[in-house]
Amino acid sequence: MAATATMETSSDKPRVQRMRHDAIRRDVEVARVEVLGPNLRGVTFSGDMLEGFVSASFDDHVKLMLEIDGEAVRRDFTPRRFDAARRELTIEFDLHATGPAARWAGTATPGQRVVIGGPRGSFVIDPTLDWHLLVGDETALPAISRRLEELPASTQAIVVLQITDPGDRRPLPTAARLQLQWVQDAGELARAVRALVLPPGEGYAWCAGEASAIATVRRILVDEMGHDRHAIRAAAYWKRGSSAHHENLEA
Repeated sequence: MAATATMETSSDKPRVQRMRHDAIRRDVEVARVEVLGPNLRGVTFSGDMLEGFVSASFDDHVKLMLEIDGEAVRRDFTPRRFDAARRELTIEFDLHATGPAARWAGTATPGQRVVIGGPRGSFVIDPTLDWHLLVGDETALPAISRRLEELPASTQAIVVLQITDPGDRRPLPTAARLQLQWVQDAGELARAVRALVLPPGEGYAWCAGEASAIATVRRILVDEMGHDRHAIRAAAYWKRGSSAHHENLEA
């Protein structure tokens, strides 16, 4: 069954659309594995069941379903790239993570079969806003990379990325006017965000990574810098000391 979607459009600024998709589970297999850095792997999945796959936003998540040592593993990941003609979906993994999905990605080989579910919905932020602030760590790198590739030349992108191993830093192609800063830890991330001078015009802030670090970034932007709390999306992609943590951080 092909995915369908309904859309709810916010009439308030910022310009955001919420889409809902049919929940579909797809059996796929590993087509190839790419080394993106010392701690980063790109795994491309293929299969006829990817016909009709929809990922409308860089912010989307699919559920990767694995069986590891007889145990069911379910983890959320960003659809980094989808090639509809070839029916290929690429997901990028941070091997710093200690969970079973990261360990699986570190040894993944072509031919292995998995199940992918979703996305169940999309949070679509208008790419033609005057500026976009993107903040995150290694776990947010796939989403930020995808967003930068999608942004038009008419907008400005301000990016602060926490990448622990400098070897994992890589070019981030975009048509947008790019202001990029690399940092190595959560303290540097907070200081870099606090030092930003946000441009005039209508903009949106998107932040994702470790729960406490992103909560701090959100607090700096909204409480200290006065950024509109309706023009920010902050997500905890993981939480130190916990497994399978995913949470949207609100005021």
